[in-house]
Amino acid sequence: MKIDMRKIYNFHPVEPAPDPGDLPTGGDLYYECAECSDVVSSVPHIQSACQCGNLSGNGGVLRVKDPVKVRVVRGKLK
Repeated sequence: MKIDMRKIYNFHPVEPAPDPGDLPTGGDLYYECAECSDVVSSVPHIQSACQCGNLSGNGGVLRVKDPVKVRVVRGKLK
């Protein structure tokens, strides 16, 4: 089951943009994949992945295949 995070949260880019080699994590931080535009939590507690597979994770750990293709965004409930 795919959850469209944009229906639940408003997202705004983190400024200044973090270094791709040192991406921050946190409860209100999400990663937007530049390849498929999916948004995934930076600390996913359930099985999560973007469509193209660049972002995937579970149990509070997110794996990023290509950090250059990630935009860090802050989410706030609508």
